Amino acid sequence: MSKFLVGIIVFLVLAVVGKALYPKVFPSQGAASGPAAPAPKAGAGGAAAAPGGGKGGPGGPAQPVTARIIKPERLDNRVTSSGTVMANEEVEIRSEVQGKIVKIAFKEGSRVKKGDLLVRIDDDELQARLLQATAARKLAEDEEYRMRMQLKIEAVSQKEYEAASHNLTRAKAEAQLLKAQLAKTVLKAPFGGVLGLKQVSEGAYVSPSTLITTLQEIDPVKVDFSIPGKYAGWVKPGQAVEFTVQGSEERHQGKVYAVDPRIDPATRTLRMRATCPNPGGKILPGSFATLAVPLETVEAALMVPSQAVSVDGRGAKVFLFKAGKAEPRPVQAGLRTDTTVQVTGGLAPGDTVIISGAVALRPGAPVTLSHID
Repeated sequence: MSKFLVGIIVFLVLAVVGKALYPKVFPSQGAASGPAAPAPKAGAGGAAAAPGGGKGGPGGPAQPVTARIIKPERLDNRVTSSGTVMANEEVEIRSEVQGKIVKIAFKEGSRVKKGDLLVRIDDDELQARLLQATAARKLAEDEEYRMRMQLKIEAVSQKEYEAASHNLTRAKAEAQLLKAQLAKTVLKAPFGGVLGLKQVSEGAYVSPSTLITTLQEIDPVKVDFSIPGKYAGWVKPGQAVEFTVQGSEERHQGKVYAVDPRIDPATRTLRMRATCPNPGGKILPGSFATLAVPLETVEAALMVPSQAVSVDGRGAKVFLFKAGKAEPRPVQAGLRTDTTVQVTGGLAPGDTVIISGAVALRPGAPVTLSHID
């Protein structure tokens, strides 16, 4: 057999075999190329998740939030400050003359009335000098009388009489001075109050620089405090104040009775002083006080929590809950407290303001209410 015929036979065999295998090796264009891709899962609410949708965005899952229904309420606008409690009257008891203490007539921490004896200083030397001065005064009076009588009959000159009169005046002054010094050896309470701890004992030698004890009138007490100068026109004498002292939760009521006539240029604050009854002596002078001074009262204020208000370059805004979505609402902020902000424009009673998660919200974001006040 020729080589030509062999080649034709091989070609025909390969053609038959290739046609038989073609559908299995090379599938037709209309056949499925493999398993079908899974369909995208539906998001919250049955809608398919949009590509690129983020949390809190218009196409993302609903974000749980808390909200509050706004309603009018009473707002007491007040300024807070710190101050110091002071005694109504306070004095250090010291001797005006030098000498030895011969008697201490008070008990430490006791109450005394005005004029009560506190301390007596040794006055023996002053008493002796007063006797001497009294005798000199009597002698000067007799001498002045004789010279005056003789002057009438011109037995002495006017100059001699004037010398006698001068001696009498000097003797009277000396006696008066000693009486004044004697009075200072007796220390009495200048006003009623409570005595402090004594700093000396009987027999001690004291001088004007020696502190003997203190005396304080603590009913009522005073409270010194300052407020920012911008509130200077709001607080007047007679204004009520409320305060607590460190270590106690009891609230005390007082009234402003004195206001400094100028603002401190260093601190830009205005100093003032209030007074408060203290019949039981519970409020101790020197205590640290925290005060609240009411400025005005708004009877129907719309208040929202501070965390619900956000501020950007266009102003303040809040998010309202509307049909399952977060709706931004521009507002005008007014007075502020520690936890709330007054809204003077942009809201109406009955609006539902989103409180938690407001910072991360976007306009139109789906939200669900987990709690509502």
